[in-house]
Amino acid sequence: MVSDGIDRLGFLIHDVQRLMRKRFEARASGLGLSSAQWRLMVRVAKEEGITQARLAELLEIEPISVSRLVDRMEEGGWIERRQDATDRRVRMIFPTEKASAAYADVKSLAGEVYEESLTGVSPEDRRVLIRVLDTIVQNLADGEALSLEKIKSREGTAA
Repeated sequence: MVSDGIDRLGFLIHDVQRLMRKRFEARASGLGLSSAQWRLMVRVAKEEGITQARLAELLEIEPISVSRLVDRMEEGGWIERRQDATDRRVRMIFPTEKASAAYADVKSLAGEVYEESLTGVSPEDRRVLIRVLDTIVQNLADGEALSLEKIKSREGTAA
């Protein structure tokens, strides 16, 4: 039986994600943030006022881990917590000026890594790649809270 490579799809997607993250982390190490911290910072910068519960969901980590991470980032001056005006139990997370400035650096580093990863890939093949990956996400989303619009808004940023 001749394989079209589809049996490797999951491994390839995983390897690409792992290698891109590794390359990005090596470049971003000078920013003074751990991998988990810059991932959280990017989410907070993109969704100002996000709740800790939503952060835990998006980052795929336990709520207690998010709480500790938020504590450390707040102590470092990267984020600030504010109470929700309608529900005093809910604490919303906002980036500080320090985080907003670092976010621009993170976006730039991510762009460099993306360009490196796509070296030798034609503009048309890049468009096809993104279109196909969008379709795969749509096929697998099954009503997840993360909409395709939010996924598309991530284009060009660190994931």
